[in-house]
Amino acid sequence: MIELIPAIDIIEGQCVRLTKGDYDRKTVYRDSPAEVAKEFEQLGFKRLHVVDLDGAKSKHIVNSSVLSRITAETRLIVDFGGGIKTDEDIEKAFEAGASMVTVGSIAVTQPELFMGWLDKYGADRMILGADVRNGKISINGWKKDSTEDLLPFLKKYIDAGVRTVLCTEISKDGTLQGPAIDLYKQVMQVYPTLHLIASGGVSSIDDIKGLDAAGIPAVVFGKAIYEGKINLKELWDSQNA
Repeated sequence: MIELIPAIDIIEGQCVRLTKGDYDRKTVYRDSPAEVAKEFEQLGFKRLHVVDLDGAKSKHIVNSSVLSRITAETRLIVDFGGGIKTDEDIEKAFEAGASMVTVGSIAVTQPELFMGWLDKYGADRMILGADVRNGKISINGWKKDSTEDLLPFLKKYIDAGVRTVLCTEISKDGTLQGPAIDLYKQVMQVYPTLHLIASGGVSSIDDIKGLDAAGIPAVVFGKAIYEGKINLKELWDSQNA
């Protein structure tokens, strides 16, 4: 059964969503991310994906206080990403209560640093972020595309011990046009034991069922919740029937 991970993206302390990673196409949904997190927990969800979009843009963690409140006021297992560029950033995330961190840009720009973190904190606490646009890994809050192709990028780190990858197809993100199932199936065919978390484009419970049927281990979804496209109680009940 596919793992369900609702998402909270944060700008200026508010719960927001972007479209295709465009900061100029921002929608604010709620003023209190912690209250949203508590609602997820009350429905029965165990995991939460939190992204510090200010941090991703600024290249250092900005909203650690919001993370601290979420982890203090819920028992959710939180993975946190956005702006983790230094030892101080990753320590700040863990000190604020993150169970895991999602790191992408550093794995491209400073692979030795990422490898050091993987060795220090272990594969259970490190999620490799693989944000893809036109087949290339994108970095720095999706502001820049690297020269790294997806599959060779994944191989390098899977060989080094990475077990969990969060893969976002940027062209799908925030569009509610359906996830990039073919892309995720391609990854799973090459790395069948990988705990792959699909992200981007989920618009309905049927999309999630489609990912589940394709053998994708986990899915992150956000905008479909906030736009009322997915009834969380119905989703949770369908997964636990």
